[in-house]
Amino acid sequence: MSASMWLALVFSALLYFGLRWRRNRSKLPLPPGPKKLPLVGNLLDIPREHQWEAYHRWSKELNSDIIHLDAAGTSIIVLSSMEAIRDLFEQRSSLYSGRLRLPMLVELMGWDFAFPFLNYGDEWRSSRKLFHEAFNHSAAKQFHPQETAATYELLRRFLQNPHDIMGNFRHMAGTLIMDIAYGIKVLPSDDPYIQLAEKAMHDLSNASIPGAFLVDTFPAMKYMPSWLPGASFKHKANEWRKVVREVLEKPFHETKQNITMGTARPSFTSFNLHNIEESEVSDRTTQESLIKGVAATMYVAGADTTVSALGTFILAMLANPEAQMKAQSEIDSVIGLGNLPDFSDEPSLPYVSAIVKEVLRWRNVAPIAFPHYITVADEYRGYRIPAGSLVIGNAWAILHDEEVYPDPHSFNPERFLLAGKLNPAVRDPDTAAFGFGRRICPGRYMATASIWITVASMLAAFDIEKAVDKDGKVVEPSFEYSSTGVLFTPLPFKCSITPRSPEVVEVIQGTSESH
Repeated sequence: MSASMWLALVFSALLYFGLRWRRNRSKLPLPPGPKKLPLVGNLLDIPREHQWEAYHRWSKELNSDIIHLDAAGTSIIVLSSMEAIRDLFEQRSSLYSGRLRLPMLVELMGWDFAFPFLNYGDEWRSSRKLFHEAFNHSAAKQFHPQETAATYELLRRFLQNPHDIMGNFRHMAGTLIMDIAYGIKVLPSDDPYIQLAEKAMHDLSNASIPGAFLVDTFPAMKYMPSWLPGASFKHKANEWRKVVREVLEKPFHETKQNITMGTARPSFTSFNLHNIEESEVSDRTTQESLIKGVAATMYVAGADTTVSALGTFILAMLANPEAQMKAQSEIDSVIGLGNLPDFSDEPSLPYVSAIVKEVLRWRNVAPIAFPHYITVADEYRGYRIPAGSLVIGNAWAILHDEEVYPDPHSFNPERFLLAGKLNPAVRDPDTAAFGFGRRICPGRYMATASIWITVASMLAAFDIEKAVDKDGKVVEPSFEYSSTGVLFTPLPFKCSITPRSPEVVEVIQGTSESH
């Protein structure tokens, strides 16, 4: 038999078995899921809030860590175990790292510069690489001085105004991210940059609510004239777009002006702009645009996540005073009552580190975050994964898995300890709290460090107790969270935050002179 005949025979066999494999795969069953109605599927079953809890409940009822939902024709796959998430988001990351088209958010509101919303490709890789170089595990340590300075300012704010809990945390997070991203010092109160970021995140959360805008379901609607009935979303998008453009342009422009005047402070933006000037880059406009987009992404994304985690920390201390006492006893034994910790104390404060881990696990900031998207059909464990599916990693389910974290709804730092040390055998919440696979948050090391130094310093400096009203009655916090958008954030609450000693007040006040 000639070589050409052999090639033809092999090609025919491959074609036959390939078509047969595709045909068989299309006959595979979908993963289990709740019963679907005609046309709407499970659309009416999926709640607008706390979706992750519903997903978790269905997963347990169906005894499956992979379930399928149909939201009026949109295929949704929910993964509720680390095994399934590693198999798909990590082992098959080239398939499962896409993003769904977001017409309202990206195309109309102008978030096309933010790489978390970009589809997997060259632009995403370039942005991610630039961010990773500045905030990987080793590089993130360079920001410890800024994180310490921002924490000291936070302590001073609590001395002056102990009642504005979430406001103080928001100012601290804004102070830190503006310093790191742009080298800009914010105002002590009513800073326009912090207010701008807060407004942008509020609009982003509203726009990201599933089903909030029909244009996300029918992208062609974006071409509708704004005067047509039903096109009110275009007016809203235009207003929100103005805020997004300010976020992108305003602080970047100020940093460039400061560089020109020779007054720029070291920052991500100034460092990378300097590198462009020193390099042989051919397309400087593209590189500058890349730096601008990455800086703006960290500007808006870096603030609210930290605020949410720190709000949860305060609520955890109110609900678990014994945990606060243990942590304060540990801190006092290491650095002495009336002193403030620094990052060099971290290895000697395992209980404080366990509290941080439990804060990230107990009420995780992003229970499901943004879904991944798969453009081609796939098969997993004998199930069919349809092309065009949203694939959600249910971080809430993973961080509340009874087998990994017994009594998961209780706040219990001891679950991470063994013989007075951190227990490496217990799964670190970092594995789920910051996303998965190639879409994992690249700023997680800086975020965790910032939360740690803030928690340690707050515990060293203050007693955190439930508030008492004018009649002497204890005011119980509601423990309610806002969960309509991307983040799971505590709603405003009252509590009492008082200095632990006159000595610590003096030390806190002295930090303004040293920084």
